[in-house]
Amino acid sequence: MKFKFSKTAKLAMITVSVCILLSVFVLMDAFLLPKTYEVIENSAEQLSPPVNPAVISEYSYNDENIAISISTITEDNVVYHIVDMRLSDVRYLQSAFAKDIYGKNVFQTTSQIAEKNQAILAINGDFYGSRDDGLIIRNGVFYRDQPRKAPDNRSLLINDQGNFIFVTEGAVDGSSYLEKGALHSLSFGPVLVEDGKVQKLNTQISKIENPRTAIGMIEPLHYLLIVVDGRSKQSEGMRLDTLAKLFVRLGAVSAYNLDGGGSSTLWYNGKIINQPSVSGLFSDERSISDILFIGY
Repeated sequence: MKFKFSKTAKLAMITVSVCILLSVFVLMDAFLLPKTYEVIENSAEQLSPPVNPAVISEYSYNDENIAISISTITEDNVVYHIVDMRLSDVRYLQSAFAKDIYGKNVFQTTSQIAEKNQAILAINGDFYGSRDDGLIIRNGVFYRDQPRKAPDNRSLLINDQGNFIFVTEGAVDGSSYLEKGALHSLSFGPVLVEDGKVQKLNTQISKIENPRTAIGMIEPLHYLLIVVDGRSKQSEGMRLDTLAKLFVRLGAVSAYNLDGGGSSTLWYNGKIINQPSVSGLFSDERSISDILFIGY
């Protein structure tokens, strides 16, 4: 039996097909299709290597400019990793983009970006390349200022003196922060600790145990990184308020949440220290857009 379609039905089918194709393209453009805005050459400043050989162990690194110690803690069915680091100059805290490209949907794993930049230690960043908004300054270069909507519209600035400063996106022209010595901005959040006090975290997602990555400051040039494992039998993850309280307990006066979940990765001296929650066919790491790292 043959079916005959009226002109109206055919037009409706064509319209639906076009809408589906447009929807697929919009989704691919947003989440899959890579866009290169700028190719970065030597994005991270190359600093003079230490005069004397570094003392390196499985969970520590020491030279005249950089001191790193890593502790892994298990408590209350949560595994988390604390990196305590002291720097002689904040420029040893650097950032790098996947494939040295500032763009969208351009991804590599934390390990790949770290190895490319000869990092000593690295964590995942704020995954700026999965979205079009946020204040983006890296290694003293201004890239973007598209303010996010409240309440998630506060960025962390790290300036050339090693201070942490929290700013509201869109309050001023983002490029003006360069005149005040901004080296990096991280656009994720929320702010966990400010002026030594745990901040109010009332969003629903903050109350869920998840893998986490966050950065804190005890004082300028003395920093803490915390990476929390999660979504496994060994570690269920951590709530953001619990993470904030942990930073305060460790002496941090400022702390800021970075991208978490499957992105949470701690890489040191050529290997992954934590247990990322992503397990795929080809990689046990999520591909991301950017990292923070310690290196020369």
